Amino acid sequence: DLSRELEQAMKAKELRNMRRALLISAGLSLPLLTAMLLAVLKIHSPVLAILHDPFFQLALATPVQFWIGARFYKQSYYAIRSGSANMDVLIAMGTSAAYFYSLYNVFFQAEAAGMMKDLYFEASAIIITLVLLGKYLEALAKGRTSEAIKKLAQLQAKTARVIRQGAEQDIPIEEVELGDLVVVRPGEKVPVDGRIVEGTSSLDESMLTGESLPVDKNPGDLVYGATINRFGVFRLEATRVGKETALAQIIKMVEDAQGTKAPIQKIADQVAGIFVPTVLAIALITFLLWWLGGAGLNRALTSAVAVLVIACPCALGLATPTAIMVGTGKGAENGILIKGGEYLELAYKLDTVVLDKTGTITKGQPQVTDVLRLGNMDEPTVLSLAGQAEKSSEHPLGEAIYERARQALGEIEAPQDFRAIPGRGVWARIAGQDVYVGTRKLMEENGIPTGAAEADVTALEEQGKTAMLLAVGGRLEAVLAVADTIKESSRQAIAELQSMGLAVYMITGDNRRTAEAIAAQVGINQVLAEVLPENKAREVEELKSQGRIVAMVGDGINDAPALGTAHIGMAMGTGTDVAMEAADITLMRGDLSTIPAAIRLSRQTIRKIKQNLFWAFIYNIVGIPFAALGMLNPVIAGAAMAMSSVSVVTNSLSLKRFDPGMPG
Repeated sequence: DLSRELEQAMKAKELRNMRRALLISAGLSLPLLTAMLLAVLKIHSPVLAILHDPFFQLALATPVQFWIGARFYKQSYYAIRSGSANMDVLIAMGTSAAYFYSLYNVFFQAEAAGMMKDLYFEASAIIITLVLLGKYLEALAKGRTSEAIKKLAQLQAKTARVIRQGAEQDIPIEEVELGDLVVVRPGEKVPVDGRIVEGTSSLDESMLTGESLPVDKNPGDLVYGATINRFGVFRLEATRVGKETALAQIIKMVEDAQGTKAPIQKIADQVAGIFVPTVLAIALITFLLWWLGGAGLNRALTSAVAVLVIACPCALGLATPTAIMVGTGKGAENGILIKGGEYLELAYKLDTVVLDKTGTITKGQPQVTDVLRLGNMDEPTVLSLAGQAEKSSEHPLGEAIYERARQALGEIEAPQDFRAIPGRGVWARIAGQDVYVGTRKLMEENGIPTGAAEADVTALEEQGKTAMLLAVGGRLEAVLAVADTIKESSRQAIAELQSMGLAVYMITGDNRRTAEAIAAQVGINQVLAEVLPENKAREVEELKSQGRIVAMVGDGINDAPALGTAHIGMAMGTGTDVAMEAADITLMRGDLSTIPAAIRLSRQTIRKIKQNLFWAFIYNIVGIPFAALGMLNPVIAGAAMAMSSVSVVTNSLSLKRFDPGMPG
C-alpha cells in the first residue's frame, strides 16, 4: 500500500544520505591519517609539508567534526538527558577533546624550530568515519528486508470472478465481499479465503505451507487466497477478505516481527556506561591536582585534555566493525550470508534450533521410494505402465512416478487415451487395457479389490510415505510409494548441533505419525506437528517465552513470519526469495551442515570482538595514568594509538584463517 511505499522511499533516501556522508568523511579524513603516519615515521618532504600545515588540517577536520559528526552530538544529548552514557557519548567526548585540544594548539602553541604542533585532528576524524562505516553497513543489510514484504504482496491475485445477479463478472480483488460466490478455474490463483460449495480440485498450497504435494479439496473444505488451483473448476463462498486473509496476516506478521526485533546492546556500550563518567572524573581530578599544586592553568588544562585525548576510542571504533566485516566475509566465502553484526552476536548465544521439515530437512521434491509388486508383473513393466499413465499428469505425485520410469527405462510412450481424476489419480488406455494409478478410493470406485495391498499401504503410510496403487485390466499389480526424501546431510548435521549443546526441534504441517517417522530417521526427539502456517510464529514465540535463544530454519513463504519472530531466522538458499529476505542468515548451499558452521563462525567472531575490546581498553587504562601524570609525549601517544588500532585490525584479520568446519 501507499504508506509502505512511502516508508521504503524514506529508508532508501536515508541510506543515500548516509553513503554520501561516509564518502565525504572518508575523503576528508584520509589526508589527516596520512599526515599522522608520516609524523610517526618521521618522514619530511616539501611536497608533503602541506599535510602537516595546522590550518590545512583544521579545514579538513572541522566539517567532519560538526557536520558529519552532528548525529553523535545529537544522540549524546538524548543519552545524557535520559541519564545514561553510551558509545555515542564516548565518541562525542573523545573526538571533541581531540578536536578542541588541537584547535587550541593551532592558535596558541608556539612552534619550535623543526618541531610540529601537537595536533590530534586525525583521531577525531578517523573515529567518526569508522563508526559511520559500521552504521552504514548495518543500515544497508537491514534495508533489504523490506523487499520480502513487497514480494509477499505480489503473490495476491489482482481480480476475482464472482457471481452477482446470476452472472459471472470479473472485479478487482478489493471489491470482493464476505459471502460472495467466487468461481476458480484450473491454473488460476484463489483470490480470497473461503469454503468450497461446489466442485472438487487439487490445490498447490506450497507458496503458503512450503509443502510440495498438492492438497485435494472437496465441498466443505477451506481454501486460501494466493494458492493455485491445479485441476478442476470450483466455487467458493468468501469467508475472509482484504486484511483478514491468511496471506494478509502473514504479511502483517513479517512486518511486526521486523519492526519489533530489538537491537542488541553492544558490549562497547555496556563498558562505555562505566568508562565515560570514569574518564571525565579522572580528567577533572587531573586538572584540579595540577592547578591546585601550583603548576599553572596551562599545564593543568593540557594534562586534563591529554587524559581525554588518550581516552579517545580510536581502537574501540575498530574493535567491533573490523571483526564483523571479516566474519561476515568469511561466512560469504562459505555460503553463509549474515545480514548484520547483531545476528553474529545472537548466533553465539543460541541454545535452540527449530527446523522446518519440507525443503530444510527434506529435499522438497517428491520421489518414488518403493515399488512393491503384487502379481507376476516385473518391475520394468510396472514402471513402464505407470509412467505411461502419468506422462500427461500435472500432479507432483504423478510427475514423480513418470520421472522414475523415465530414469529407469528412457523415453516413455504416451498412452492412447488419458484422464486425470482430481483427488483420486489417473486413468489411461494402454495397449487396449484400462490402467489406473491412484488411491484406494479410485480402485474401489472402479470395482478393483484392494485387500492384497492393505498391509503394504499401511506400512508405507507409517513411514510417512504416500501409497499409489497400479491396476491393469481390472487387476491390482503394484504399490508405488512416493515421499519427500531426506537430504543426505540432515542426520549428521542434526547430530552435530545436538553435540554442540543445542536443543533441536522439527516443525511441520504434517500429521503427527508422518512427522514422527521422519523425525526418527534424522534423530530428532522434539516434534511440533500439525502446525498451521499462521501458527509457526506462535510456536517459536512459545519457545522464546521459556527463556530460550531460538533460531528458526526454513525455506518457504509460510516460514517468513516465524523467521522474523525467532531471535535469528535462517533461510535455506534453495528456498523462496521471500524467506531469504525475511531471514537474518541465508544458507546458500541449502544444506543443514552449514548451520553448525555458521554457529562456530559466530562464536569465533564474538571471541575476536571481546579480545579487541580488551586490547582497546587496555590501551586507554594504561595510557590515562601516564597522561594524568603529565608523562605522555604527544608523538608517543600518536604512535601508541596507531599501534593499538593496528593490533585490533590484525587480530580481526586473523579470522580469515579460521575454518568453520564446512563439509568437503
